[in-house]
Amino acid sequence: MKRRKLLQMLAAGAAFYGPWKVHHAWAQAGQKKPLVIGLTMDASGQYGASGMDERLGAMLAIREFNEKGGVLGRRIEALHMDTETTPATASRVAERMITRNEAAFLIGSLHSGVANAISQVAQKYGTVFFNTNSSSPTESGRDCHRVKFVWDGNGTNFNHAIVKNAMRVNGKNWLLLTNDYVWGHQTSKSTRSLVEANGGKVMEELMVPQNTRDFSSFLLKIQQIKPNVIAAAVGGDDIKALRQQVVQTKLDRAYAWINNQQDWPDVYGLGPDAVFGVFGTTWYYRLDLPGVKEFVAKYQKTFPGVQIKVPGNVFLNGYLATRELLRVVEETGTTNNLAVIKKLEGRKMSARDRMQHHDAWIDPATHQVQQTIYMASYNDKPAEADDIFKILANVPPQDVVDADAPKACKLETYEATPSHEA
Repeated sequence: MKRRKLLQMLAAGAAFYGPWKVHHAWAQAGQKKPLVIGLTMDASGQYGASGMDERLGAMLAIREFNEKGGVLGRRIEALHMDTETTPATASRVAERMITRNEAAFLIGSLHSGVANAISQVAQKYGTVFFNTNSSSPTESGRDCHRVKFVWDGNGTNFNHAIVKNAMRVNGKNWLLLTNDYVWGHQTSKSTRSLVEANGGKVMEELMVPQNTRDFSSFLLKIQQIKPNVIAAAVGGDDIKALRQQVVQTKLDRAYAWINNQQDWPDVYGLGPDAVFGVFGTTWYYRLDLPGVKEFVAKYQKTFPGVQIKVPGNVFLNGYLATRELLRVVEETGTTNNLAVIKKLEGRKMSARDRMQHHDAWIDPATHQVQQTIYMASYNDKPAEADDIFKILANVPPQDVVDADAPKACKLETYEATPSHEA
């Protein structure tokens, strides 16, 4: 599917709520001031499609709360501005949302550079920021902040679930294919570390510039080097182009491929042949768990015009993060940022509530959600057209913990974090 068409169809679902803000008829004069939440999601650039998807997830959670009266007697108003998959734009958006639009909280990110840029602005003002979908190990490591909470699994978590098994099954000579920005660098660094620690060898690492659409030179080098395994840390529109060209050249059959993490919007609509190799994810719409079928049905009822007919991991992260934030505001009885932060640190979330196999928690030292990691591959026996993943294993969060993150993360003190109440 062409990226522009996918964005247009995702936008059709977003239009359910109006172009940029969520308004409700019951918000009459004299009621409490609305609670503004800034949605810092990409609507264009490398992660534009996923940005639209996570925005719909956040808006569904906001809609659910507004339908029952908002939070603390205040309706919730969602304000979205396109961060364009660009750190400089993200900084400007975060600054404007906080200082001009009085956003109490910020939610959303995919590109790690964008997430880092937003979090620096958020920390300056003490604004709680939920990084919903950026998965660079640095986000809960060296670039952590007291105000930032990371809701996705990171590259190291996924590597722990996948790399050892791939070495045992496919061989010890590896080639790394790396998107040339911080998520790609850090994810491939983690892959290299695990490969070498288990007696393997990285024969070469090929750097892929962002927004690459022609992979012919990379695929030629792969044929020359002849590795046992190709580990791709490539995301967004880049991975879509890569997958299509790998299939066209039949290299999907010639080598073992692993993709550290596969986001649902990056493969949906590409056709079943484009889903190959082994990859990680944090959720799948056909998990045989309580609540999953009902959640899928709600998605389809709420967003009937969206091309992606079933929800994926990106949508779910946007939804769960926003829902948990609003729950915490209700539980604390205040929008005070420090009170919300303290309530989030160490927070436990049940597997049933999150529709995963294992309970999750927020690491108080790094602010990353520790959750179930799923190892998946292409499904050669689909139950329906959209059933393109086969879940190979579910791995408990304690088995894939990023042990290096707490060493690198130095959270600011509460005293050094500006305190405010929206």
